[in-house]
Amino acid sequence: MTGQVPTSTIKTEEQVSLSDRIRKMLSARETGVFIALVLMCLILWQTTPAFMTVRNLLNVGRQISLLGIMAVGMTFVLIAREVDLSVGSIYAFCGLITGMLLVSGWNLPISLAVGLLAGSIIGFINGFVSTYGKLPSFITTLGMMSVIRGAALVITNGQPVTINETAGADPATLEAFYYLGQGHLFDIIPMQLVFFIIVSIVGWFILSRTVFGFKVYAVGGSPIAARVSGIKVYNVKIWTFIIMGFLSGLAGILSLAFLPSGQAGRTGVGLELDVIAAAIVGGASLGGGEGTIPGTILGVFIIGVLRNGLVLLGISPFWQEVVIGAIIILAVGIDKWTSSRRVG
Repeated sequence: MTGQVPTSTIKTEEQVSLSDRIRKMLSARETGVFIALVLMCLILWQTTPAFMTVRNLLNVGRQISLLGIMAVGMTFVLIAREVDLSVGSIYAFCGLITGMLLVSGWNLPISLAVGLLAGSIIGFINGFVSTYGKLPSFITTLGMMSVIRGAALVITNGQPVTINETAGADPATLEAFYYLGQGHLFDIIPMQLVFFIIVSIVGWFILSRTVFGFKVYAVGGSPIAARVSGIKVYNVKIWTFIIMGFLSGLAGILSLAFLPSGQAGRTGVGLELDVIAAAIVGGASLGGGEGTIPGTILGVFIIGVLRNGLVLLGISPFWQEVVIGAIIILAVGIDKWTSSRRVG
């Protein structure tokens, strides 16, 4: 009959479409990271049976949660073609500020709000100076890393901040605060992991399902084209820094709720390297315009499982740092090499 398309042609088109989808899926960075994670888990399962126990896996989930929360924020910043080196200092500052307020008798909601607001304000300053101030974000946040760390030392006078009843915290407030870091949902799932899951879902929704997420990718892909299309590039970048600051503050507060003692000169030192590494391992690019929250989650698991496996295998902590450092170099190298191939 005239106008009918042969069945064989339809099947061929469907097969081509399916083939394209499979090829696209296999070429995605996230697929390679997922395969690497599975292989790593299988190797650890065979070499140390304790790895695949429910208790250890939940422990891994708790251990990666704070890193994961911050890595979600770093994904926004990296996609927007920026970087934030001050996250470790913000992490310490916000946690210590919140702790000091609790010890001074402030109630929990206000103390948490002040800590989170402090992180957001620092993020805003980073974003404003990096955009309207015309300074590279690397330099801005490198300087802010020292400024915030120094401010934390001044406020605490270099002394540890301990959150307990002896220090003056209200027992009821203290119990609620401890639950945020030490509690378990349904007596099984660590609360830190619950916060990580919530932050990941919200971050994924914003990046992949909202206009703001589209703008972040557009700004990172081509700031000039984004500006021509009417996107306020500077405002978008500033918001990514605010998100980063807020999530760094949240992670710092949860950390203090888990181990209710911290010191400005030590808490969060070097954390920014793990955060950036996790996001890049998961597919975010230093060149901007690339990255996904699922990919970042996989990158966080790579870092967390690797650390946990090295501990279970009895590897020296010194060698653990060597391995993590090598992973960071490899991740950045892969990012640069794949970027060069795409350009070529």
